Amino acid sequence: MGTELIGHARLMLGDRKTDARELRYLSNRLIEALQDALRIAESRGGRLPVPDESESDSPAQRGEGGAE
Repeated sequence: MGTELIGHARLMLGDRKTDARELRYLSNRLIEALQDALRIAESRGGRLPVPDESESDSPAQRGEGGAE
């Protein structure tokens, strides 16, 4: 849906005949698509494993001790 809205938005914004009513409608659909994308990203981010502190302090994590 987001990809379709982006294409539609580009066409509408390039057309000087597009009126305020059409732009409001488009804006509302873009907001809905962005809300969906953010909800999905937050949901997926919440399922990512959190590294242990010992892992985040390892030399590889700090950029030390590896081949350069």
